[in-house]
Amino acid sequence: MEFHLQAPFLPSGDQPQAIDALVSGIQKGHRIQTLQGVTGSGKTFTMANVIAQLNRPTLVLSHNKTLAAQLYSEFKTFFPDNAVAYFISYYDYYQPEAYIPQRDIYIEKDASVNEEIDRLRLAATSYLVTRRDVIIVASVSCIFGLGSADDYKKMLVPLKVGDDIPRNKLLSRFVEIQYERSDSEFVRGKFRVRGDCVDLYPSNEEIAVRIEFWGDEIEQISLINPISAETVKKIGEYVVYPAKHFVLPEERIESAVGKIKAELEDRLKYFKDRGMLLEAQRLQARTKYDLELIQEIGYCPGIENYSLAMSNRKTGDIPETLFEFFPEDYLLFVDESHVTLPQIHAMFNGDHARKRNLVDHGFRLPSALDNRPLRFEEWETKIKQAVFVSATPGDYEKELSEERLVDQVIRPTGLLDPVVEIVPASKQIPHLLGQIKERTAQGDRVLVAAFTKRLAEDIAAYLQKQKVRAKWLHSELDAFERVELLQELRAGAFDVLVGVNLLREGLDLPEVSLVAILDADKEGFLRSDTALIQTIGRSARNVNAKVILYADRITGSMQRAIDETQRRRKKQEEYNTANNITPETIKKNIAKGIEEMRSTDTDAKGDEAGELFVTAELIGELEKEMLEAAEALEFERAAHLRDKIEVMKKNIGKHTANRMFNFKKEKKHKRQR
Repeated sequence: MEFHLQAPFLPSGDQPQAIDALVSGIQKGHRIQTLQGVTGSGKTFTMANVIAQLNRPTLVLSHNKTLAAQLYSEFKTFFPDNAVAYFISYYDYYQPEAYIPQRDIYIEKDASVNEEIDRLRLAATSYLVTRRDVIIVASVSCIFGLGSADDYKKMLVPLKVGDDIPRNKLLSRFVEIQYERSDSEFVRGKFRVRGDCVDLYPSNEEIAVRIEFWGDEIEQISLINPISAETVKKIGEYVVYPAKHFVLPEERIESAVGKIKAELEDRLKYFKDRGMLLEAQRLQARTKYDLELIQEIGYCPGIENYSLAMSNRKTGDIPETLFEFFPEDYLLFVDESHVTLPQIHAMFNGDHARKRNLVDHGFRLPSALDNRPLRFEEWETKIKQAVFVSATPGDYEKELSEERLVDQVIRPTGLLDPVVEIVPASKQIPHLLGQIKERTAQGDRVLVAAFTKRLAEDIAAYLQKQKVRAKWLHSELDAFERVELLQELRAGAFDVLVGVNLLREGLDLPEVSLVAILDADKEGFLRSDTALIQTIGRSARNVNAKVILYADRITGSMQRAIDETQRRRKKQEEYNTANNITPETIKKNIAKGIEEMRSTDTDAKGDEAGELFVTAELIGELEKEMLEAAEALEFERAAHLRDKIEVMKKNIGKHTANRMFNFKKEKKHKRQR
């Protein structure tokens, strides 16, 4: 099946030339290209057009869950008839297993699994083994070991009306692929048996399947509502996918258990020879318990730590990840590559250091070190053909792309990059106050980028004393409060937001016409050319956009940021003149609650799932902040966060209940008609 792009608009600005250049480069076999696209130029729409023209399975890699949810929502809108999937870490909250030897503290793994995201992960791999019109939007968690793709494919259970298979043999197959029998609780990953009728709730679906037998023959297969058990549709055949990614054929379990036992004996001898009896006892008890579970049911909590033995890999071999599920000719897009690539660089070392402590002190076998993310150089070998996407690509992307750096700076709206003005830092606060009053008198909003959290708070307090409606924003506010504050700014509850690094990627604020960057000449991460260009871009959705750099000298980073902004602005002005375009400020509805975080370059509308994903992401952040507050003995703040989490979880519950009520109501009306 081919990709069918559906959009209410055609490529415009310099999108057509960007699409043609990327498609041509891929068809010519270029391995790496870079799309340098400014904020608001419709980079996602360009990617969608490239995918539609090339008709290849595609992986879109994002650096965080929230932006991944936005991309997923957009691609679902662009490709409603194709398979668009979402693959991120399925934990709302995750505390990895760890040991702190200096304090002799063992921290057990603690996690809250988001069942809906787990379903989507499984749906992603099921798509990849059955069809080619697939787009997977993933976070960098996809570089962690996932289990063998070959084993996963071998464990599929195809069902067809008329097939001759004893019922009990089929039930054994379900257990083998990690489904559990439960005649009382019918949820994803479980099946129930009622006489000659078997109901199974696939881990990758929102609907259940019923298999009815006549003797040993499958007489009927039906899709059913998992709650009401009503038949939705009768079908002739169905494929059941494994309930988990870590699955193992029965004939391989014995071999894997033998390898784990042999490694355990070697490690116990190592500890005993060195007088480390506590470590030996600890490792023996844990590993034997896990082995009993693996032999009994083919699975145990933390089974991924034994993946080396189960996958027939050797120590140091590259782990199998989501990439192994893709065919050889897949496409890779790395979104916001200037942030995503450094994340991939850093993931291996942090994971290895944590597991090294566990291994050295008898909590895990040495082979657990091979349950790991890819090293950066290993990840590079997975790239067949890739497009790095960023407004500010780094040296790595530029070097690999060589002459294949595709520029996309014309916005379909005709909006220009802002005018950049330099003002001495010695006069920054009085000058800033005057600029703020001028802008707010016009009904516009202002962003102020301070250098430290303390300075952000002090400036906000000073502005308030000057009768300016100002608030501060930095990491001391929890995730829920940050989103709420941005909405209030858009709605006009206040006029000036003073922040630190949080004023960079991901903010979509058309009402902002002025961005002021204080102490712009302090070279460093927050004032690098990349950071400055990203911050400058926060005002690029307003026709009256201006950026003020407060500095007593022009640094190299400032000059590069100014030159790039002026280059883009000149090209945009020339295009507008040639095409008789008059720029207008983007008009955008202020979404309620969490929906604001789902805004995108193309302003595409997403589905309800996107709202739930981002809400789950926020709950995870809040729970992490709550635990950190409790550990720091800030019990009042922890209690406040706990209450917010409860409110958000109740809202998710109401949302789900309303959807089910509407589903039943619609079904009832259909029957009446």
